[in-house]
Amino acid sequence: MKKYFAQLRPLERRLAIGVLVVLFLVLNYVFIWPHFSDWGSLQKRGEDARRKLKLYQTAIAQRPGYEAQVKNLESGGQVIPIDDQSVTMMRAIQTRSAQSGVGIINTSRQMTRTNDAFFIEQIQNISVLGDDKQLVDFLFKLGNDASAIRVRDLELQPDAAKQKLNANLRLVASYQKSAAITGAKGVPAANLKPATAKAK
Repeated sequence: MKKYFAQLRPLERRLAIGVLVVLFLVLNYVFIWPHFSDWGSLQKRGEDARRKLKLYQTAIAQRPGYEAQVKNLESGGQVIPIDDQSVTMMRAIQTRSAQSGVGIINTSRQMTRTNDAFFIEQIQNISVLGDDKQLVDFLFKLGNDASAIRVRDLELQPDAAKQKLNANLRLVASYQKSAAITGAKGVPAANLKPATAKAK
């Protein structure tokens, strides 16, 4: 290479060096400079991976607590056959209303919600009439019921004589799903496949 440059005239040497410099810059522009940001991207990917690993490790460490909560949910509530749940809920509402002195004016057809892993919800809309003390006592007694009846919606307005309150309530009762419905570990029995018999 030196011998080749020695044979060139000064102007040709300058031209050759200029061409080499331009070629070097073009190669850098095409292959090197676009990848200057790769190191930053690689560092960011590493940080994201470490953050995700820490999140997964934290969730795995909390597994015993989650399992305890699942067992608690599986053992909570009343296990009542689904055919008897609407009658049981209505009986509880009527008993609590009689104890509190609240009059039931109107009831609607019950609705059932079953898309929970552990509980079946029975939903009942009712209209009741009573004074404020009676209504508070009625709601308190419903909340203490074993079926965990709770008020989802409440509308209050005075009656025509303006002496009592007319309340429209949407009540929800939660009943534990039986083992036949939930299967193992809260999985719906419909999703469980029967074991196939092994051929002898």
